[in-house]
Amino acid sequence: MNKPIYLDHASTTPVDPRVLTAMQPYFSKIYANPSSIHDAGRKAREAVDKTRTAVAKILRCLPEEIIFTSGGTESINLAIKGIAFTRGKGQIITSAIEHPAVLETCKYLETKGFVVTYLPVDKYGLISPADVIRAICKDTILISVMYANNEIGTIQPLAEIGAIAKKHQILFHSDACQAGTLDLDVAKMKVDLLTLNSSKIYGPKGVGLLYVRKGIALEPLLHGGKQESGFRSGTENVPGIVGFAKALELAQKEKLQENKRLTSLRDHFIQAVLAKISNTHLNCQPSQCLPGIINISFAGVEAESVVRYLSQHGIYISSGSACSSQQIETSHVLKAMSLSKKWAGGSLRFSLGRATTKKDLNQVILILEKIIQSLRRIS
Repeated sequence: MNKPIYLDHASTTPVDPRVLTAMQPYFSKIYANPSSIHDAGRKAREAVDKTRTAVAKILRCLPEEIIFTSGGTESINLAIKGIAFTRGKGQIITSAIEHPAVLETCKYLETKGFVVTYLPVDKYGLISPADVIRAICKDTILISVMYANNEIGTIQPLAEIGAIAKKHQILFHSDACQAGTLDLDVAKMKVDLLTLNSSKIYGPKGVGLLYVRKGIALEPLLHGGKQESGFRSGTENVPGIVGFAKALELAQKEKLQENKRLTSLRDHFIQAVLAKISNTHLNCQPSQCLPGIINISFAGVEAESVVRYLSQHGIYISSGSACSSQQIETSHVLKAMSLSKKWAGGSLRFSLGRATTKKDLNQVILILEKIIQSLRRIS
């Protein structure tokens, strides 16, 4: 059997060895509670403070505007619920293709009396700023739109949406968990709150952050020792925070070269698949998409079957659907894009990473072609 080929980086990434090296001292050498006032605690606090400053430099914000959390889901909940509970009532505007962490939070808030407007998207998952303007009303308290989609890779026009929010004096949050290799200047994006996740950028799992512009009132989700300026109680995960910062530093430092490499690989893969396998449909627009995410539909097959057969060959990808109660449910993202059943059921996501090579992709194409042909004959 050939070496495994991992093409599910949008789900999670391996920890970069350089990140692991940076984390190691904080497991058993500098291990004290950062809130302790003795010298051992002070050393741990210095590590967290140094890390916060380094992250703030990347986001072009103040260190005190960074809140470290347990990951993207917590950061999203803190941002949306934090604003909602501070205001008490009002309308929230989001999109129909957000991550479940956003959508489920909004659904919960609807049970508490908040009004949520879900913006439509075009066939490539792109939001129209004009729709944002139309959705705004006198009771709008927050707009939450993701930077880049986790299933199809579409990059949204954040600066344009942010300008609209600012003009109407509405707070603007963005889930940027998939956008760690894009420009993260919060001023350029015109965001008031921004979510990032470590595990998508070769950092440790269980660590994330929320940028909150200074002066914004936010109701905390957790109460206790008032760590993270009172926004997020609980002893800080020092090794995780250090690892996250190192991963973010590397992702930003190497983004131009790596994005160029991934774009070339992505375009090669798309062209080859569309040329070799008939009855296929590209669900992403490369010019408006993350370099490493490819979403393609194959007519006449069930995506879950393709995923399982590829896994038997040591090739790991994701499908655009989820099995529930023995039924295949089309992804909410594909539904929002009005993708027909012919294409939606056979939607696959290939997400490339640092270890991905052209040789790997050629091997995947060879095996994928055989699997698709075999499944079509059976069906």
